[in-house]
Amino acid sequence: MILYRPVGEQELALIAESGYTAFPPRLPEQPIFYPVLNQQYAAEIASKWNTRDPASGFKGYVTRFEVDDSFLARYQVQTVGRSYHQEYWIPAEDLAEFNRHIAGKIEVIQAIGKP
Repeated sequence: MILYRPVGEQELALIAESGYTAFPPRLPEQPIFYPVLNQQYAAEIASKWNTRDPASGFKGYVTRFEVDDSFLARYQVQTVGRSYHQEYWIPAEDLAEFNRHIAGKIEVIQAIGKP
C-alpha cells in the first residue's frame, strides 16, 4: 500500500540519515505514528502545521512510501475529519517493525514553505 507522511526539516534530516529507509523513533510525548492514505491530506498537514512550527523549520515536506499490506492489516484506517482525512494509528512501540515493512525508499514528493 502506498502511504504518505507529512514531516518537517528535523524529521526529514533523520529520515535522510537512515538512507531514506526508516522513520525516526517517536518522542515520549508522541505515542502514535500516523501515516496517511493520500497526498492531499498529507499536504494539508504539512501546510497547516509544519510551515507554522519553528521545530519544523517553517517547512513541510510530503513523503511517499510503500508498506507491506499484510503488516497493515493489523491496524484499522481512522477517519479523523473529512472523508479523505484517513490515517493509520501505529503505536510508537510498533514503529521499528513498521519500518522493517517499508518496501523500497521513502521519497520526498512535495516541499511546502519558505525556500
